[in-house]
Amino acid sequence: MDDVTKTEKMLARKDGRAGYVIFNNPERHNAVSLDMWAATSHILEDYANDDEVRVVVLTGAGGKAFVSGADISKFESERASIEATRHYNATVEKAYCGIQDFPKPTIAMIRGYCIGGGLGLAVCCDLRVCSENSRFAVPAAKLGLGYSYAGLRRLINVVGPAFAREIFFTARQFNTEEARLMGLVNRVVPDVELESYVKNYAETIAANAPLTVKAVKYIVGEVMKDESQRNLARCTEMVEQCFTSADFIEGRTAFMEKRKPAFTGS
Repeated sequence: MDDVTKTEKMLARKDGRAGYVIFNNPERHNAVSLDMWAATSHILEDYANDDEVRVVVLTGAGGKAFVSGADISKFESERASIEATRHYNATVEKAYCGIQDFPKPTIAMIRGYCIGGGLGLAVCCDLRVCSENSRFAVPAAKLGLGYSYAGLRRLINVVGPAFAREIFFTARQFNTEEARLMGLVNRVVPDVELESYVKNYAETIAANAPLTVKAVKYIVGEVMKDESQRNLARCTEMVEQCFTSADFIEGRTAFMEKRKPAFTGS
């Protein structure tokens, strides 16, 4: 594990072809403040421009929480007025959109609490892998918080409207089996296996053809949009780029030679 960088209470490090975004506020169960959301966007921008990074893993430090939501202790300083709240929400939404629209695959590696804004963060990721002791909730109704259209739509896209209503109406915590049945998580693994499982999963993705993976991610995103907002021309262009790439030649050649392909993303 190398290239360790610290930005306030955020950590960024690279491990092979995976870039990690680590929420590092364990004494508060990785509750996120305004500056942490802003730092998240900066880290993602760096990874987007780094050709060595082919997949990004988001996780929390300390072993007890992924992200437990907003740091409520900072509400008086960060969200006391409507203007401050709008600024806070815009910063959070920028981070969420940066993850959802990130051009490379993203994995939420979840252990422990995944609450409120943490759940909002997780559903922005392409894949969600959690340990057996994880817990999920959006307690907005217990705090009198409003929740945005964009945030609800992302959740509905993952679990559907009925489960989205249940999550919000009850504001209770759901266990991993409930989360799996909702489709909220892709995989549930034993706690001791979480890091190795995600590392292997990330490496499996990173070893595949980057242009193919990128095109699929983009097209799936377009499918989830309203029909009038879809860029079908860009979808076609990205598919054609795959077929005219050196990686397509490499993939065919490797298959015929019965070896693993070495994709370069070109």
